[in-house]
Amino acid sequence: MNIRGRALALVAAVAVGAVGGALVTSHARGGEPRFPQLTLAQLNDQQRPLGEKIMKISSVGLAGPYNPMLRSPVMAQRMYDLLDYLRWHTSVPTKLNEFAILIQARLWRSQVEWFAHAPLAMKAGLSAQVVADLKASKRPGTMQPDEAVVYDFCMELATKHAVSDETFDRAKALLGDQGVVDLVAVSGTYVAVAMLLSAAEETVPPGKEPPFKPGEP
Repeated sequence: MNIRGRALALVAAVAVGAVGGALVTSHARGGEPRFPQLTLAQLNDQQRPLGEKIMKISSVGLAGPYNPMLRSPVMAQRMYDLLDYLRWHTSVPTKLNEFAILIQARLWRSQVEWFAHAPLAMKAGLSAQVVADLKASKRPGTMQPDEAVVYDFCMELATKHAVSDETFDRAKALLGDQGVVDLVAVSGTYVAVAMLLSAAEETVPPGKEPPFKPGEP
């Protein structure tokens, strides 16, 4: 598999938070999925080209966010390409990029995104304590200066729908113009992924514990 193929394979794993097999779902309708699982044989002429690419690189085939995404095949292709950029070609350093994704996962209480990205964030250099504090909905007290910039920027934008001049200037000094734009883009894109996963009622792989337990904030 070439570099792009390996990269997209990891994108697929990250997006669905799976390590193999079908995803476990909890359906509000008592077992009836909101989006019945598509198979390659069911795809129409618009869906099939992307479906075939997904099948080559995805550990769960057409499951996860791909199942609802394929209902809108042009959008699905655009999202597929955008995820490729935001995960593997962004100007934001990997640790900070994963931290930004994790912030949105926590704000959305996205089981799949947190399950997938918490290990990736720590592998990229984010400390376990920062991850634990974020999971507990606390401002992490042991962040490095660059992490604090990303945290403040993402939290302000997501919760206040605005960024102060001071926070913006700190982000621009750290990341530059392109980096600030890429940071906003990755945050917004993973909100969209969280929405797709939530609307489709996707959760963690079979045999795995959901990160957020019932009754936890």
